[in-house]
Amino acid sequence: MKYSKITYLLCGLSIFCFSAVSAQTDPSKYNHLDVFGPITWPVTSGGERSASGQPGENYWQNRADYLIKASLNETPQDTTISGEVTITYTNNSPDHLDYLWLQLDQNLFNPDSRGAATTPIGGDRFDVKGFSRGGYHIQSVTVSYEGDSYTTEPIITDARMQIRLNKPMDPKGEKIKLKINYSFSIPFYGADRMGREKFKDGYVYEIAEWYPRMCVYDDVEGWNTLPYMGLGEFYCEYGNFDYYITAPASMTVVGSGDLLNAKEVLSKTQLERYEEMRNSNQTVSIIKPEEVNLPETHPYKGTLTWHFKMENSRDIAWAASSAFIWDGAKVNLPSGRKCIAMSAYPAESAGEHAWGRSTEYLKNSIEIYSKKYFEYPWTSAVNVSGVALGMEYPGTIFCLSKLKDGRLWGDVTHEIGHNWFPMIVGSNERKYMWMDEGFNTFINEYSTEQFNNGEYYNAQSVPSTGIARFMKTAHDPLMTAPEAMGLRDYGQYYNKTALGLDMLRNLVLGPDRFDYAFNEYIKRWAFKHPLPYDFFRTMNDAAGEDLNWFFKPWFFTTDKIDQAITDVKYVKENPANGVFITLVNEEKMAMPVDLLITQENGKTETLHLPVNIWQRGGTWTFVYPSTSTIKSVEIDPKRQLPDVDRSNNVWPKKQM
Repeated sequence: MKYSKITYLLCGLSIFCFSAVSAQTDPSKYNHLDVFGPITWPVTSGGERSASGQPGENYWQNRADYLIKASLNETPQDTTISGEVTITYTNNSPDHLDYLWLQLDQNLFNPDSRGAATTPIGGDRFDVKGFSRGGYHIQSVTVSYEGDSYTTEPIITDARMQIRLNKPMDPKGEKIKLKINYSFSIPFYGADRMGREKFKDGYVYEIAEWYPRMCVYDDVEGWNTLPYMGLGEFYCEYGNFDYYITAPASMTVVGSGDLLNAKEVLSKTQLERYEEMRNSNQTVSIIKPEEVNLPETHPYKGTLTWHFKMENSRDIAWAASSAFIWDGAKVNLPSGRKCIAMSAYPAESAGEHAWGRSTEYLKNSIEIYSKKYFEYPWTSAVNVSGVALGMEYPGTIFCLSKLKDGRLWGDVTHEIGHNWFPMIVGSNERKYMWMDEGFNTFINEYSTEQFNNGEYYNAQSVPSTGIARFMKTAHDPLMTAPEAMGLRDYGQYYNKTALGLDMLRNLVLGPDRFDYAFNEYIKRWAFKHPLPYDFFRTMNDAAGEDLNWFFKPWFFTTDKIDQAITDVKYVKENPANGVFITLVNEEKMAMPVDLLITQENGKTETLHLPVNIWQRGGTWTFVYPSTSTIKSVEIDPKRQLPDVDRSNNVWPKKQM
């Protein structure tokens, strides 16, 4: 096609905002070849994971199904859990397995555990010191495979147990059964994840990490055997859970999954309210505050066995207490499936500014996440008030008993948000904490904005400011494993990750492209085990943008952002001819530039310059078609970037 001289002139005028005038000396810290150099994320070699970020044609995943019968034994001297777990383990891998590995998470509370040995002298949030009765007591392990059944002596190392098989387990769908008898004493403070706390009407027992469970065998590392030490959480296989809890008849038991024998454990009045609750959008009391101590509330004697079932889950947890107030409401899922949200809490937590709204918070959070991201796959959820500050399990969350109003909302929407990350999208929390805490913190922003017309939403909060302060002193990148992360620094798993996703959504891709790609990641990896590289590849693929220039520094380094205005000069010294504006990328990380330009004639305009202006160097000069004197120029006027030096973001520079 031929172009005339006038065509070239018009084309030049149409791109005035991005006309490069000069390429000046780059700042010393910025290296465009490092930021925009080629990156190839690793993939496994057997076709298990595709280059587009999807599970590959040969993707496989093992499975663990559990039948558990356990008892809560409350005595004046101690309270213990004793039980029997039967695990049906399916080896879908292409490998023969000579041995099996299991997690024994309660061994964290043995005073000789690695977690206790590595707790700072002054303690920390998890405060793993151990206690004399802490840890599992494994009474017996029985293996059944191919018609042969035998008892074996397990090899226990800290919080892991190896079972060496008499005969290797065959690959590609073979099944083996393990039957394990065990017991343990319930710690008072279970690393902020479980435990027991005394209230005026009795103890509340929050029970988690309460049965020996399979380690994950995957296509990346084989057996994942990192020990449980406190900060690093969990990595679990999916399967069905059928479990029975026997407890004193004076207690109410709530837990993950569906209560299958409500008629056998609830009074007639409670059963009627339970059924009413299942169909009510408003909170319905099953046990009212004034009924907690009445004989008719717990009419049975001795012990009761509560039967629960949860399918396609990676874990379960439960709670029991004679002090529980209990309420619930219906959850409206997009597909129309039935679901309920419940709360169980002692009198000390009651009140309309406290746990009286817990069910409302839980119900609304599930509805918001289900509509925006992925429908909640189970049919019940419960929030329990007790000793844990905040902890998540599939279908069960634990929140601190003293929380009220916005703090309680924040804890509830965060902990149930974990049912999407990592309970639905089953990432490895022991290695990549940002993939669950950070993604969840990101979606919490939108649930808070939507809940009750933004009742607890603060539109004026600027998370980038706090992250900028943190980035000035950060020593460990997000890809650092939890047990190697500084105990004062691990908050970045939450906030730096969430801010990074905000920046991609608001400044790079836009909401539509980002949301589509993010939801594609959830859909692809629901009930599977993604790596960080699967996330990076999916976002690049589904959004149609090579974002490696962002992923590499944000997740693998502690590189900083510092955008600056260094010069504003009129063309031929006349504002009517336009103005040269020179920007410099002072630090190692690149981002797009939002620029607010205000002229003396009152005209204001925000320019969005793409990250590509930094592809050839760290200095960019362009022509802005001003018509009057420039009053001010400001980078990032909405403060969406964690810019570590805002003093150079404004021209003319403000006098300090």
